[in-house]
Amino acid sequence: MSDIVTFGETMLRLSPPDSERLENADELEVRAGGAESNVAIAASRLGASATWLSKVPETPLGRRVVGELRGHGIETDVVWSHRGRQGTYYLEHAGEPRGTNVIYDRENTAISTAEAREFDIDRIQDAQVFFTTGITPALSTTLRDTTLNLLKAARKGGTSTAFDFNYRNKLWSPDEARETLTKLFPGIDILVIAARDARTVLGFEGDPRQLAHKLGSQYDFTTVVVTRGEEGAVGWHDSVVHDHAAYETDTVDPIGTGDAFTGAFIARRLDGDDVPTALEYAAATASLKRTIPGDAALVTADEVEAVVKDSSEGISR
Repeated sequence: MSDIVTFGETMLRLSPPDSERLENADELEVRAGGAESNVAIAASRLGASATWLSKVPETPLGRRVVGELRGHGIETDVVWSHRGRQGTYYLEHAGEPRGTNVIYDRENTAISTAEAREFDIDRIQDAQVFFTTGITPALSTTLRDTTLNLLKAARKGGTSTAFDFNYRNKLWSPDEARETLTKLFPGIDILVIAARDARTVLGFEGDPRQLAHKLGSQYDFTTVVVTRGEEGAVGWHDSVVHDHAAYETDTVDPIGTGDAFTGAFIARRLDGDDVPTALEYAAATASLKRTIPGDAALVTADEVEAVVKDSSEGISR
């Protein structure tokens, strides 16, 4: 039995070295990366037992993904498929004004055909938290039903549900996302959402504290966390909003920062921390992730503790 079970697609990430362009790169670095597995890794690094559920092609590339995730210390429970392909994405790192560019190649992937009946529902219902994101239902109409059904199954078994809104404009429009994701809200206990997505997709107005209050009041969430990039995050719980600033960091690779934050937040809540303390450790984990290449937050609990201890003056509640 795992503390947290996550569900979603993990892709292979291919990146040219330094700030090279893909069109003239002679080599590509290969890593596994996906929001749900990133959250599982971060939670595991902070002491929670974690399992990643997915549907993966029975190919060398699919096995590469599963093997890498297992190497990061999380359990994998996958449906092996002889149909569909392994999703990939290409990442160009660059400074401004060019900026970082992500190119998805995830059409007709194995997970796009995944149905709830293919998975071990007992594994979800035996966990303390079931987690997924808004990326998963964006991948196919089948996954919209699957995500809804797995959230319902978790709730039916008494498992808490956590959901990162995680809007991606390269996958669908704001209107499509709003119509689909708000239908999932009744099955969600903990919502994590970027302030920009609350405004752009859901049409809410106000600063992050106001957004957290409005979301918590309008929908039946237990906890709402509104992230605000370099300014940190706010957490709404029991009708009270708690505020935490981001920690300063020298950024090496920002990809996966939000997942590191979410995984750490869930792990600390599972360990009994209150919302302000969980925000504190989540911010520290996110700051460390930005110093690490790749999607995964390969941090230690001691490192996170050190950031919290050394940067306690950054807390505002």
